[in-house]
Amino acid sequence: MSAPPPPFRNWAGNLAYASPRIHRPADPDALRALVRDTPRIRALGSGHSFNRVADSDHDLVRLDALPREIEVDPDAATVTVSAGVRYAELSAELHRHGSALANLASLPHISVAGSCATGTHGSGDGLRCLAAAVRGLELLGPDGEPVRLERGTHPDVLPGAVVALGALGIVTRLTLEIEPTFSVSQRVRLDVPLDEVAGDFDAVFGSAYSVSLFTDWRGDTGRVWLKHREGLPEGAWRGGRSADAPQHPVPGMSTDPATAQLGVAGPWFERLPHFRPELPPSAGEELQSELYLPREAVAEAFAALRGIGHLVAPVLHVSEVRTVRADDLWLSPAHGRDSVTFHFTWLRDPEAVIPVIAAVEERLAPLGARPHWGKLTTLPPADVVGSYERAADFARLLERFDPAGKFRNPFTDMLFPRA
Repeated sequence: MSAPPPPFRNWAGNLAYASPRIHRPADPDALRALVRDTPRIRALGSGHSFNRVADSDHDLVRLDALPREIEVDPDAATVTVSAGVRYAELSAELHRHGSALANLASLPHISVAGSCATGTHGSGDGLRCLAAAVRGLELLGPDGEPVRLERGTHPDVLPGAVVALGALGIVTRLTLEIEPTFSVSQRVRLDVPLDEVAGDFDAVFGSAYSVSLFTDWRGDTGRVWLKHREGLPEGAWRGGRSADAPQHPVPGMSTDPATAQLGVAGPWFERLPHFRPELPPSAGEELQSELYLPREAVAEAFAALRGIGHLVAPVLHVSEVRTVRADDLWLSPAHGRDSVTFHFTWLRDPEAVIPVIAAVEERLAPLGARPHWGKLTTLPPADVVGSYERAADFARLLERFDPAGKFRNPFTDMLFPRA
């Protein structure tokens, strides 16, 4: 008798999916039949979530074996992409057409559909989360038939259907806004005083097209990544000192996976992410959590985190601070407010890390924190949902699109209990 296959795990390796069956159809008709004939099913993306947002105790389906679709429409300034495509391959194809996305996350390895469903983001005072680029999407409903939603024709529905945690149906295509291709150069400033960042936050984070601060909250300094878009004026801020060699966001790690720095200009998709797509990114074995706060709370948040730096640093690889422009997507953590995000890449030691995540959230929750949908949190589900003004509207959308709960899972049931 052959042994059962090992459980399918997420990218970080911190969880095994509970689903007894993970399908991988290669044909759109087979996918539609699978959705139609399966009582409970959900889509699984590239596995970059650290919690069970994508998991199910019923069937899961991966879309990366379906025919690859990337259709650029230069007249409409859009690209339509199949859901299983990852940002790395989409970006390279767009660049070949002389086009670009305005923004990318730190990892280009993630799938387009999964990233949009969880509100994933990059950084930049003028840049919204990745999902805000969605002009339209196609999903399979409970009967396996496609439903097309457009911002132009469904302005009261699409903002609720983009960051939807996979709960409205199986997203098969997305149409994204694009623009002409552009170049970016990347520089790193070392030994930047945290007091300077907190006290002059607008100057620091307004000094480039995309800006990130890395620190451990125990020391008094951090390192600032400045990604300058060629053709736009550079900010005047020049704190700390200029790095004279490539840097990795996690101290001590090889810089080979990091995108090119030292002011050498290159295509947008080779500079906006922190990591190159052809190599394993980040620290490897890790856990992640992240909180979005109103931008005006940044000084209080810095003070709160520095006050517990002695708890945070021993179980931390690195923490990153970024900015995200407000959007109108109902479940986007940046919905309705310009945000500052506090991201934590932790050691993969849940017993030691979870109490520290709780300590961080205890201090930042009163400032209006919203957790990233794909990362770890200890906040009660009712408190998380209660921070979204359109949560009740989304609950009604759930009942409208999936009245029998075919696409639900324990994660969404916890957040939006069925009537």
